[in-house]
Amino acid sequence: MAFDMKDYEIGKRPLWAIVSSLLIFLALFFFVLNCVAFGEGSRFLPIYSVETDERKIAVTFNCAWSADDIPKILGTLEKYETKATFFILGQWAEENPSAVKMIAEAGHEIGTHSNTHPDMAKIPPEEIRKELFRSCEKIEKAGGGKPSLFRAPSGSYSNELIKTASECGFTAIQWDIDSRDWKDLSTEKIVENVTKNAGKGSIILFHSGKENTEKALPKILETLKNRGFEFVKVSELVYSENYTIDHTGRQHSLE
Repeated sequence: MAFDMKDYEIGKRPLWAIVSSLLIFLALFFFVLNCVAFGEGSRFLPIYSVETDERKIAVTFNCAWSADDIPKILGTLEKYETKATFFILGQWAEENPSAVKMIAEAGHEIGTHSNTHPDMAKIPPEEIRKELFRSCEKIEKAGGGKPSLFRAPSGSYSNELIKTASECGFTAIQWDIDSRDWKDLSTEKIVENVTKNAGKGSIILFHSGKENTEKALPKILETLKNRGFEFVKVSELVYSENYTIDHTGRQHSLE
């Protein structure tokens, strides 16, 4: 007797209808999963912080100005047994290869901060790709390895930027704790900005080349360590797969 799927029913629904519905559901599920990996709905977001039960924090530096304070920053990080992530401009790497090498040899992580520091939310995909890959070439040449993390200049981003960076193999990283050292604040104010607001899964933003950053860093690290926090590289904090990002940019594991 010939097989006819319409003759097979589960309850009152034919088997072919159930199978079709299941396939449609699975297709929609993976489509939504792909979308929320970037953000909610069609809004693509970088990672601002991470939802975690562990008392872990990522310390990060944007390197686009002077490199004069890099030795002191590295010395402080070593003293407090802290590994950090440095987002380096391609031009900065080209001008300061010894600083890049020092950062890498100290065991810190290096990401790209673009090549020339444009507003990347306002440039087309082909220019975005040039900024990313050209910066990586300069960082690698200086001895900083091949970056897989990216931070947009001035924190300015768009759907197109985050999507293009992801297609190029980069994870876009923002921050939830701004030290505001870029405003040339006092040492005491920088310490307050960070220690008052940092929590589990926070990503802290500092800059090299600002007068009071390296002065504030020891007090910040000591205070947060005394609160039981562990400092990790960004790649050790964020989830690499099976995650979603909520409307605040906080990353959540789906496992």
